[in-house]
Amino acid sequence: MKRLYITDLDGTLLDPDGKITEKTADILNRLTAEGMYLTFATARSVYSAKPITSALNVNAPCILMNGVSIYDLKGDCYIKNEYIPVSASAQITDAFKKAGAECFMYRFNNGVLTCYYTEITSRVMKAFAEVRKNNYNKPYVQCSSLLEAADDMTIYYTALTDYEKLIPVKETIDSMEDADCAFYKDTYTGKWFLEAFSAKASKSNGIRFLRERYGFDEVVAFGDNLNDLPMFEQADIKIAVGNAREEVKAAADYIIGTNDDDGVARWLLDEF
Repeated sequence: MKRLYITDLDGTLLDPDGKITEKTADILNRLTAEGMYLTFATARSVYSAKPITSALNVNAPCILMNGVSIYDLKGDCYIKNEYIPVSASAQITDAFKKAGAECFMYRFNNGVLTCYYTEITSRVMKAFAEVRKNNYNKPYVQCSSLLEAADDMTIYYTALTDYEKLIPVKETIDSMEDADCAFYKDTYTGKWFLEAFSAKASKSNGIRFLRERYGFDEVVAFGDNLNDLPMFEQADIKIAVGNAREEVKAAADYIIGTNDDDGVARWLLDEF
């Protein structure tokens, strides 16, 4: 049986500081050397996901931005992207504007994934951007209008702010046919992420694609947050780390150690 082990990153495989520990890297690399197929599914883009996981021998394509992109780390290339229709981008942009919620928009610009914004005044969103600009060299472009900047290469919108402010935006996106969203509490700040993308994109669809394209008979998934529930829908075995939200634990087949104690790696070591 060809089995794929796929893990979320933040709050699951990464420690509370957002890093891969030496112990986790050592265990996982020994297991992949013995034939285990390992990859990850994350809300992160390639800019931060790639360096954060560089210590690991990830030997299957990964799922980025909650299922928007399938990426080959070894080949350093995108295998598949799901784009947001221009008409849906207009509705999403309008919903954020009406709610007074600042957001970032991602689209490919001459083949380069680029983040666009109009004005960022909130402390949390500024910090979010600064880390990604300074630590991961993610390109940011300020523009006068996200609506004008959006085109048929747009793939993602993300905002990080208070729960109440984002609820109207979520309700709008939930009512749309061409778009979907992930809404979950940030692991590090306590604020809430709302991420909008094509209705064809999800961690669930990403797993389905990997299963069909690469012939995996079984998928084992690890998660901690609400945006991991779609991944659990497609997985044959669902595993929640000990620090996971109660909703994720309730959907899991197993509950293992926490992310501050190499929970995923320890479980896999016992499994093998």
